Amino acid sequence: MKNERVYKMKFSSVYPLLVSKVERKGRSIKELNAVIYWLTGYDEEELQAQLEKEVDYETFFAEAPQINPKVDLIKGVVCGIRVENIEEPLMQKIRWLDKLVDELARGKALEKVLRY
Repeated sequence: MKNERVYKMKFSSVYPLLVSKVERKGRSIKELNAVIYWLTGYDEEELQAQLEKEVDYETFFAEAPQINPKVDLIKGVVCGIRVENIEEPLMQKIRWLDKLVDELARGKALEKVLRY
């Protein structure tokens, strides 16, 4: 039940928080968007359209063109939970995004965040 609240959060309300988080640490919106594009397969136009439609997290990930096949390389802890052990698919996608944004904000090179 608790997850339902997260799933129904508008991505357009979360996005500015992600922007703020990375900018506070000296990173750019362009880098944040690169992370989102890598994870979801959205491009600039598609991401902007999702923000304008004010879709929720559930729809944002359901409509993602293609989740990156390298997501199994995303490992680590977010909010005290190992992202690779999350069983709920949608929550795992949300936590993957959180983990990538955290890595970016902590100063990790973009190439390493994107698992190149």
